[in-house]
Amino acid sequence: MLIIPIKDGENIDRALKRYKRKFDKTGVVRQLRSRQAFIKPSVLRRTEVSKANYIQGLRDAAES
Repeated sequence: MLIIPIKDGENIDRALKRYKRKFDKTGVVRQLRSRQAFIKPSVLRRTEVSKANYIQGLRDAAES
């Protein structure tokens, strides 16, 4: 459970914004979406490798 201390005279919108930021950093929603469907380990590894290749290509292009 997230606890957001609210200071005296602090705007509720600002506290809500801090709560949302803290909630996004926990990654709960991302984890729930990834658990909706099972992905085989081989497919997961294949996507990781393709992503790494893509990023490496961008880095190589930036150096040239």
